[in-house]
Amino acid sequence: MIAIHNLHKQFGKLEVLKGIDLDVQKGGTTVVIGPSGSGKTTFLRCLNILETPSAGSVTIDEQTVDFSKPLSKKSIAAFRKQSAMVFQHYNLFPHMTALENVMEGPATVQKVPKAQARERAVQLLEKVGLGAKLDEYPFQLSGGQQQRVGIARALALEPKVMLFDEPTSALDPELVGEVLQVMKDLAAEGMTMIVVTHEMRFAREAANEVLFMDGGHVIERGRPDDIFTNPTEERTKQFLNLIQNTNAI
Repeated sequence: MIAIHNLHKQFGKLEVLKGIDLDVQKGGTTVVIGPSGSGKTTFLRCLNILETPSAGSVTIDEQTVDFSKPLSKKSIAAFRKQSAMVFQHYNLFPHMTALENVMEGPATVQKVPKAQARERAVQLLEKVGLGAKLDEYPFQLSGGQQQRVGIARALALEPKVMLFDEPTSALDPELVGEVLQVMKDLAAEGMTMIVVTHEMRFAREAANEVLFMDGGHVIERGRPDDIFTNPTEERTKQFLNLIQNTNAI
């Protein structure tokens, strides 16, 4: 489903990504972990061209973008349709209800008839446990509920790949579980996902593969049990030892 080859990203003289290679099978969940500043978020943003990579290529479902060549707005727009991203902060439209927020993308961007967009939005909000909150505005919802609306909004675009950028980092600890459960359900249903997170328990329970990044490189990758119980790289061991006391693995 996803093939990433030799992905680089520079901001001026600062090289943030230094040649990332990754394959993700259809229905797979890849979790990316690592310290702050390791390039995780930049990597994720490059996958749907919110940041334009400096070199390399990304393929999603046989559609390839080669960043060594100039890209047209049309090709970027077509490529972005393959994936949807859920951010750290919910970014909901404050003047729209939960239902309207989820309807907006399909109705406005994809030109789906409003009745059809509404039906789909209702189904998705019920899916994420918010069927009773359709007509409530973001200020009436908890942070966890707002993030679940954000997930429903992303799913409404019917992406082939879901990208999550630390979706629980802005939540109070007591609200984290409800968002992670929705993500676990998506993984179990076979949604292809790449997730940047500090939630190590989620990584261990839901991922098919875990990547440890540091300094713009993938330092180590493997099955969750192997990474968390027997990492081979010293830098991975240091990172996991540091977080063990603050985040149960």
